[in-house]
Amino acid sequence: MIILVDAMGGDNAPEALVNGCIDAVNEADGFDILLLGDSARINEILKERNYTGSRLKIHNTTEIINNDDVPLKAIKSKKDSSMVVGFKMLKEGKGDVFISAGNSGALLAGSTLILDRLPQVSRPAIAALVPTKKGTALIIDAGANTNCKPVNYLQFAIMGSIYIKELLGIEKPKIGLLNVGSEEIKGNANIKNAYALLSKANINFIGNVEGKDLPEGNVDVLVCDGFMGNVILKFYEGSADFFLSSLKNIFMSNVLTKAAALIIKKELKKLLKTLDEDSNGGAPILGVNGLVIKTHGNSNSKTVKNVVLKAKKLAQASFAEQIRTAFENLEDKESSNVK
Repeated sequence: MIILVDAMGGDNAPEALVNGCIDAVNEADGFDILLLGDSARINEILKERNYTGSRLKIHNTTEIINNDDVPLKAIKSKKDSSMVVGFKMLKEGKGDVFISAGNSGALLAGSTLILDRLPQVSRPAIAALVPTKKGTALIIDAGANTNCKPVNYLQFAIMGSIYIKELLGIEKPKIGLLNVGSEEIKGNANIKNAYALLSKANINFIGNVEGKDLPEGNVDVLVCDGFMGNVILKFYEGSADFFLSSLKNIFMSNVLTKAAALIIKKELKKLLKTLDEDSNGGAPILGVNGLVIKTHGNSNSKTVKNVVLKAKKLAQASFAEQIRTAFENLEDKESSNVK
């Protein structure tokens, strides 16, 4: 398995990307990594880490897509950027999965323009996992589409249902549509029409859900537009940071609280790992011809390492092919109905 990594994307590139990849290959087997970017800078980091192994290779690129670049223009004009080259290599079968912490808009534009969408998928979506009281849930869309049509919500639900079923083994994942209330009559016209489509679909749709239902674990897949999905995701991340720092201050405040911390150290570590953004980073872009994983722009080496290890697992799973089949069957069904 070959994992393609955009070494020049993100706020901490290339150091965080290269160091994270070194840590990943040192921790696990079964894959090689092709680092895309400035070979001179990448080799400097490899030399600093005294890395002499054969599982990290470099493909030199001469351009970088920056965060302030216009996404579509950058994809079309910067042909030798680490991101565009990554997409092309993925399309040509020279890699099994592509990871980038770069410009989100460009990543989405490249996914659609270079890889193309799956049959019947009108808009790809970012699928992000978050912790809940009962385990893990999926937010889809988590930032790709700020404005959605009713059919987009339906497609997000189908893709999210297949992804979470394959990833977590949930046979009939509960699908909820984010709304301001659980009643069917709530929401704007778009949401109401989306509710009608979801109700008729062959998925375990439980109806409208509110924001509080996500952390409570009342839903396995939260369907929403990318604007709301990204707001919820960032709120989750901020709340986790606030909670962890507050918890640390409480336990370090005096001798008694420090003793209490030691007593519950094992369980506390489990909780911290659940809430650790660096351990849970990386979200696939579903609905395109290829496995692309977006990690946040300020990813550090720990985040990158964990995203690489997650990428390996996702590349070994069959959810991408299941999504393709599901939408091809929808297309065949619609064609039959027309006839």
